[in-house]
Amino acid sequence: MRIAGIAAAALLAGAAGFAVYVRVAGDDPARWHVDPLAGPFPSSPNFVLASPEPVAGVPEDRWLASPSFPVAGTDLLEALDEIAMGQGRVERLAGGAGEGRITYVQRSALMAFPDYITVAAVATGEGQSAPVVLSRSRYGYGDLGVNRKRVEDWLGLLRARLGEGSAAD
Repeated sequence: MRIAGIAAAALLAGAAGFAVYVRVAGDDPARWHVDPLAGPFPSSPNFVLASPEPVAGVPEDRWLASPSFPVAGTDLLEALDEIAMGQGRVERLAGGAGEGRITYVQRSALMAFPDYITVAAVATGEGQSAPVVLSRSRYGYGDLGVNRKRVEDWLGLLRARLGEGSAAD
């Protein structure tokens, strides 16, 4: 019985230590604020990429088609920034609309696990642009669909703000 108690205490201490580490580990912009189309992409299923065209290295079940909107890329990123900053537990890690790319950190409510979301815009025609959104988890193998849901929600809010947009072909 004594060994079981010691093992349980050690396990609890390890879990508590990991929980503290997750909350205080720094967010390195050099690691996370990268071109969302450039790859390499995680080999685990804990990410999703929305872009107007499929991207090499992104499995079909990890890709979402993003719509095109009749706005300049900077305007699209400003709208995405307002959407992102209106969500709970989101911080801007790096970048800005004028830079052409923004990276956010959104933490889970209970354990504060960080997910990193990088957004950019690509021109899809004269006066039109489409969002590129790469959402990925820092920890774990899977993400229980959290990143896909986030990107779908943000794209839905973007459609509501800028109009329906046209589907990417």
